[in-house]
Amino acid sequence: MHIAIAGNIGSGKTTLTKLLSKHYGYRALFESTDNNPYINSFYEDMRRWSFNLQIYFLHTRIRQMMEIKDSGADFVQDRTIYEDAYIFAPNLHAMGLLNTRDFENYQQLFELLSLFIKAPDLLIYLRGDVPSLIRQIQRRGREYENAIRLDYLTNLNNRYEKWIEGYDKGRLLVVDINDCNFADNPEDLGVVINKIDAEFNGLF
Repeated sequence: MHIAIAGNIGSGKTTLTKLLSKHYGYRALFESTDNNPYINSFYEDMRRWSFNLQIYFLHTRIRQMMEIKDSGADFVQDRTIYEDAYIFAPNLHAMGLLNTRDFENYQQLFELLSLFIKAPDLLIYLRGDVPSLIRQIQRRGREYENAIRLDYLTNLNNRYEKWIEGYDKGRLLVVDINDCNFADNPEDLGVVINKIDAEFNGLF
């Protein structure tokens, strides 16, 4: 079983990954941020480091997908490879922070590599409005995220909604974080788990 959790910056992906992996006894795969050699530089100068960052995320997520495929174990994954290709890279290109040559190079590489990966059995999308995301970002206090631009966060949110509207690679569960505090409220987490169990029943 492969559960993947998608959502904008600050939506609670890492927290939910930890909670679900503990509940189900699945292995957790986290997005590499602490050891990411580009993330600080990217938020300081997005235009200079956007291509480097996207390539780094692409190869680390492909490595994760290979691990999922080869291990035969059950996983909960923090963010998907699709979000980089359909949301973050196009957004950087649209904002003029990733030039067309690099963007097309990235897209062609993604399309080639995507032939060798399998979509998650269940995608959980954490939907939140921008004020909720900002509160979460401020709460966790990552220094490099202090430089995130509001327009950048808003554009990402719009692209997430468009992507989810057309998502057709497998089962999808949408969790509204504006009304669900699964991080601090066990009852809210229980509601999410019940919805996941209902989706599991449809998979078997």
